[in-house]
Amino acid sequence: MSEHRAGKEPHKQDLTVRAIQRGLDVLQTVNRLGSARFVDVSKATSIPYPTVCRIIDTLVDAGMLEREAGRRRFKPTALVQSLSLGFQEDDVFVKTAQPVIAKLCDAVGWPITITTRVGNAMMVRASTHLQTTLTYNNYFPGYTLPLLQCSVGKVYVAFCSDEERLKIRKSLQKLEEIDPTTALFLRDERAFLKPYRDAGYGFHTYIEHTKNPGKTSSLAVPIVQDGRLKAAMGLVYFSSAMNTQNAAEKYVAEMRSACAEITGATAAVTQVGLE
Repeated sequence: MSEHRAGKEPHKQDLTVRAIQRGLDVLQTVNRLGSARFVDVSKATSIPYPTVCRIIDTLVDAGMLEREAGRRRFKPTALVQSLSLGFQEDDVFVKTAQPVIAKLCDAVGWPITITTRVGNAMMVRASTHLQTTLTYNNYFPGYTLPLLQCSVGKVYVAFCSDEERLKIRKSLQKLEEIDPTTALFLRDERAFLKPYRDAGYGFHTYIEHTKNPGKTSSLAVPIVQDGRLKAAMGLVYFSSAMNTQNAAEKYVAEMRSACAEITGATAAVTQVGLE
């Protein structure tokens, strides 16, 4: 007789459906890469190649992915947008932020993003990549990056509440494969976050998880409204153009000013809506 039938309450982690977790990992990875081969997804997720093949075939049958004509590469279909239809919590905030980051992009030249945390990733909610030529690729809303391997994620974890950080920690501890950066955070959280807390901004050089690994670096500042961390603003620049210190001296003050403009405008719109 199983422990469950015998009346013993199963551990919460025992109830996790591993196949669904892997399916979501594969879908998020293909969405992030834009177009990917079986081997690309297997490398990015550490899921065995044969399993990735079966998952992608299933997602193709479900209409979430499609094979590119004449190539063994797969890309998301428009149907993936159906997964975000209920995600409207921050719509006013994002709509208010878009013209502000467009103005900032015009001023600095580099693309600007607004990102929020979704699980163990940071998701782009607004972007100006289409507005500038100083970018290798266009990263649209919905694109995700691993939480601790991007500047927006680092600054988010550094400045979120202790309660939220504890939840993040517990979630990261459950990962099947823990990358070296996450391992550092789990081993000594305080030391990992200290550089970003001391500086007041996040930074990440030679970003690995993009369509052009290593060619870009980034800065990020927290966006706080009514005492609560709402999101993070990121600025992406060519790694060959400058180092972190030079980038911070040039752009952090302008980014913080833009964040204040966003939160002020959002508060005004919200207040009008309440009247």
